[in-house]
Amino acid sequence: LLKVEEAMPIIKRWNLHASNFKQNKTSHVARIAEWEMASARARAAGKDIPARPRIPKDPAMRSSFPGSLYNGMIQPLIPFAIRGVIWYQGESNVSRAHQYGAIFPAQIRDWREKWGLGDFPFLFVQVAPFRYSRYHREMCAELWEAQLNTLRSVSGTGMAVTTDIGDIRNIHPGNKQDVGKRLALWALHDAYGKKEVQPSGPLYIKHEIKGEQMILSFEHVGRGLASLNKKPLTHFTLAGKDRVFHMAEAFIRDNQIVVQSRRVLKPAATRFAWRDDAQPNFGNLNGLPASPFRTDKWPGKTSNNR
Repeated sequence: LLKVEEAMPIIKRWNLHASNFKQNKTSHVARIAEWEMASARARAAGKDIPARPRIPKDPAMRSSFPGSLYNGMIQPLIPFAIRGVIWYQGESNVSRAHQYGAIFPAQIRDWREKWGLGDFPFLFVQVAPFRYSRYHREMCAELWEAQLNTLRSVSGTGMAVTTDIGDIRNIHPGNKQDVGKRLALWALHDAYGKKEVQPSGPLYIKHEIKGEQMILSFEHVGRGLASLNKKPLTHFTLAGKDRVFHMAEAFIRDNQIVVQSRRVLKPAATRFAWRDDAQPNFGNLNGLPASPFRTDKWPGKTSNNR
């Protein structure tokens, strides 16, 4: 974290908590001393003992303090040989998705450096859709984007998409078997060299604008683009230069996606599944869902959150 500029607010925030605790430690001790005397007087008088004051826990002893989980759960494993890593996390970073785009790749690089085994496979799960009531509905989509960008920018990584097997009412959906199967596809393809295995659903790579239509191209098409439930494609939106997105029609043509909307005559950007509770049906004939994406680079809802 100390090597990542975007992570400095995390360090400063927790150091401030620890500093404030140490400064107030004397008053915490005094409160316990007062309680002990009051308890002794109550017992002597045959009265009920007052409730023990709650003393705040030292922030430096919390599992969420920077480095705590690493020191307790990862560092002791480093002497052992490993073949690779699987990772499923990110829900707590939804409101800081832009920052996650920097610290998650840094973590992968750090673990590989510490183990000294080269760029071992690091396979991770794109978090499942969930209605984060505290946050703007696009924040989770920005976390999906940070994870997708990690897949593209860090070699030896693989990402399992879960938009079709989540539970928008449960942040930890029960279907972990399909998650494991999708991670296994990446392991077979990358770690074990079975290149005939299709490890991923469609991933957006480029677009072109033709009149009132946006034409999208993808990698990991597999046996072909498809609607996973054989119904019209859902969760595509389209915007013009005004950056106002409208629900759009999307269909497959020549293994590309064509997006159009009567409300957007001059399209500038397309977004797919760009909300936290999105459960779209776009994927490939291998049965694997497409990752949420956007064609624009406009500032997001988490751009300034640290």
